[in-house]
Amino acid sequence: MPPVLEPPQVRPSTKYRQRTWGYRIALNVLRLVVLGAIFGIIVGGYYLARRGFGREWRYRVVEELHKRGVEADIGRLTLDPFRGLIARNVRIFDYKNRDKTLALINEVSLDINYAALIHRQPFLNALDVRDAQITLPLKTADGKTDKAHLVNFRAHVYFPPEQIYVSQAEGIFCGIRISVTGQLIKRENYQPSLPISPEEWQRRMLIAQRLLNELQKFRFPAAVPSLQLKFSGDVAEIEKAHVEATLHGDRLQRGSYEIRDLSAAAEWNNQHLNIAHCEWSDRKGSFVGRADWNWESNNANFQVRSTLDLKAFLDAFGVGEPLADTKFYSPPLVEISGSVNFGPAEFRPKIIGHAAFGQFNYKAVPFSDLTADFSWDGERTMVRDLRVRHQTGQLRADLFDAPADFRLDIESAISPDAIRALVSPELSEFLRDWEWQRSPAIRLVIRGKDRHPGSWQGDGTITLGRSRFRGTWMNSANTGIHFVDGALTCEDLHIARNEGVGTGSFTYDFKKHEVRVSNIRSSLNPAEIIFWIDPKVSKTVAPYKFRRPPNVTANGVYQFRGGKNTRLDINVDGANGMDYVFLGKTLPFDRVSARLLFTHDRLQITDVRGALLAGTLRGNTDISQARNDPRYHASVSVSDINFPLLTDLYYNYKTAHGLLNGTYDFTGLGSDPRTMRGHGKVEVSNGDVFAIPIFGPLSGILNLIVPGSGYSIARKASADFKVENGIIHTDDFEAAGSLFSMLGHGDVHFLADKLDFSMRLNMKGPGVLLTPMYKLFEYAGEGSLKKPDWHPKVF
Repeated sequence: MPPVLEPPQVRPSTKYRQRTWGYRIALNVLRLVVLGAIFGIIVGGYYLARRGFGREWRYRVVEELHKRGVEADIGRLTLDPFRGLIARNVRIFDYKNRDKTLALINEVSLDINYAALIHRQPFLNALDVRDAQITLPLKTADGKTDKAHLVNFRAHVYFPPEQIYVSQAEGIFCGIRISVTGQLIKRENYQPSLPISPEEWQRRMLIAQRLLNELQKFRFPAAVPSLQLKFSGDVAEIEKAHVEATLHGDRLQRGSYEIRDLSAAAEWNNQHLNIAHCEWSDRKGSFVGRADWNWESNNANFQVRSTLDLKAFLDAFGVGEPLADTKFYSPPLVEISGSVNFGPAEFRPKIIGHAAFGQFNYKAVPFSDLTADFSWDGERTMVRDLRVRHQTGQLRADLFDAPADFRLDIESAISPDAIRALVSPELSEFLRDWEWQRSPAIRLVIRGKDRHPGSWQGDGTITLGRSRFRGTWMNSANTGIHFVDGALTCEDLHIARNEGVGTGSFTYDFKKHEVRVSNIRSSLNPAEIIFWIDPKVSKTVAPYKFRRPPNVTANGVYQFRGGKNTRLDINVDGANGMDYVFLGKTLPFDRVSARLLFTHDRLQITDVRGALLAGTLRGNTDISQARNDPRYHASVSVSDINFPLLTDLYYNYKTAHGLLNGTYDFTGLGSDPRTMRGHGKVEVSNGDVFAIPIFGPLSGILNLIVPGSGYSIARKASADFKVENGIIHTDDFEAAGSLFSMLGHGDVHFLADKLDFSMRLNMKGPGVLLTPMYKLFEYAGEGSLKKPDWHPKVF
C-alpha cells in the first residue's frame, strides 16, 4: 500500500499569536463593559424609578414650571422606562401666594428636551397626566379642612414659547364630567397682580366649600352630566381671562326632586360674567333664566320665569319653610327680574315680579287662585293688586312694608273663616266665635310702624248679613271701624234683630284684652246679646225674662283673660214688664227698671224699681262673679202689694181684701234656697189674715169660742222674721180683728212644707168675759202648710 504523504506543519509566528490573544481580551473587556453599562442602566433606572432624582433635579423642574407660569412643588421625581420623567405628589399653589394650595396631583408625566436640559435652556415641552386623582383642599366655616377629588383626570399641557396650551383636560368632579381646553399667555417679563387678602381668600374658599357641599347632594341616575370649559387669557391678568362654559345633564336628582334636560351656557370676559341661558324642566313645569354679573361694580342682573313644582324645588334645597303649609294643585307661575349689588357695605337687591297661582290650599284652607305683582329692595316690600279668590268671595289687597312704615289696603268679600290662618292668634281667636251665612263686606285702610297689629292704625267699614256671634244671631250689622294702639274700634255700630236694634260704639283692645263700650243703645233681648259680651255672665241675666226686649244703655269697660279693671254700667228699662222666679213662683212685674254695674268679680243691681201685683217693689242686689264664689246679697222692699193676688200666687187661696208692705234683707249662695239667710218685716193691712192657709183653720176655732167671731176679718197683721235653713222664724206675729187679736211665734218650714207655730187668742167685746181662761186659748199649729193641724196647746 502506498504511503500517504501529509502536508508539512507550519507553525505560526510568535508575533501573530500575541495579536490574537490581545483581540480576544479586548473583546471580552468590551463585552464586560457593555454588560456593566446595561446593568448600570438597569440599576440606575430602577433606582430612579424607585427613589427618584435628587433635590437639585426637582428644583430645576420646579423652577422650569415657575417660568412657565405654574407654581408647584414636587414630592418625588422618578423615571419611567416607557413614559419618561414622572413628577409624583405634585402640589399646585396659587400663583400669587405659595401659602395657598390649590390642588394635589398624584403624578404628572414630563416631556423633557434633554439637550436643552444639558445646556441649561428651557427644557419642558409638555405635561401629560393620565388617570390621575387631584385633591382640592377646602376649609369649612369652622376652620376644618375638607377635601374634594377630581378623579379619572387626564390632561396634556404644552408649553410653546410664552404660552401654556391645554389641548385637552378632563375628569369627573362630584359626578360631573368636566372637559377643559384653552391657552394662556405667559410673557417672560410678566409681573403677577397684587395678592388677595387672607380674608378675601377665606371668603372664596367658603364659597367653593358651599358649592361643593351643594354638588355632593346631587345624584345622576342616567348619563353623567357634562361641563365643557374653554379659556384664553394672560397669566399676569388671570381675572381678565375669557372663559366659556356649557353644562348639559339629562337627569339630576336632589332628594325626591328631579331636574330633567338641564342646559346652561355662560361666558366670563373682561371681568364680566354672562349666563346666556339656564333651562331645565321637572315633572310639572320648566324654568328659564338668564343673568350677568360685573366684577368691578359687584352688580348682578337677572331674569327668570318658572312653572316648576315650586314646593318640591324649594324643599330639595332646604328653603321650603315659607311654603310648608301650602299645597299647589297646579304649578305656580313666577316671573322675577331685577338686580343685586353685592357690595361690601350692604346687600342691595332691586327685584320686581309677578306671581300667579292656580288652585291651592294654605293651612288646609282651599283657594281658587291668586295673582299679585311685587317688588323688594332689601328693606322695602311692595305687593300690588293682590287678588285671592275663595269659594266664598274674593280678597283684593295692596301692601307696602318698609322700616317704620307699614301700609295695608284690603277689600274683602271672603268669609273671615278662610283667612283665620293668616291673622294674629288674638284676632284668630276672636273670629272663631263668628258664623256667617253670607260673607261680610270688609274695607280696611291700615297704617302702622311695622307688620305687628299692635302698631296698626287705620279706618274702614264692615257690613254683615245674617251672622251669628257666640251662638247668638243677628239679621244684619254695619259699622265704621278704626285701628289705633292695638285696638279695633267699631263706630256708629248698627245691629238689627227680629225684636229690635242696637246702636253705639265699642272697642276691642287686643293689647289690654278688653272691650270698651260707649253709648250703646239697645232694644234687643238681653238674655241673648249678653253672649256677645261674655257668655259667663249669661247665667246671671237668664232669670230676668222680659216679655218684650227692654231699652238698654251701656257704657264702660269689660276685661277678659283675668283682667280686673272691668267696669260696665248698664241701665235697663223694661216698660213692658218682666217675669222673675222667686221661691219657686214666677213674680209678674208690669214694668221694671234697674242699673247694673259689672266689675271683674261682682254684679251690682241698684235702683231696682218695679210694678208688682198692683204695688211697688224696690231693691238692690250684689252678686259675686268670682270663680267658686256664688254668694249674693239683696235688699227688697215692697209697698201696697195686692194681698189677694199674692195669696193666690203662693197659696192658691183667693181673698178679696188686703195690702202687703214689707222689707227683706238677705244673702245666699247661687240658686239654692236652703242657703238663704235674712231678716225682714211684713205687714198686711185691710186684708184677711185667714186667707193665709196656715191661719185659715183658726177662723173655725174662734167661731166655736165666740159665735160670729170666726167671720170677723183679721184686717191687720205684722211680724218681724228671720229666714235660715229654709225656715221662716218669728217671735212677734200679731193679727188684729174687731172681736179678737192673735199673738204668735214659731217656725214656718217653707221648703219642708211643715208648720211649728204657737198662737194665743186675745178676745175683745163679749170675749173679754173669757179673759181668765186665756191659757185655754193657746193653740199649736203643726202638720203641712197647706193643711195645718191647729189644736189647744194645753191638751
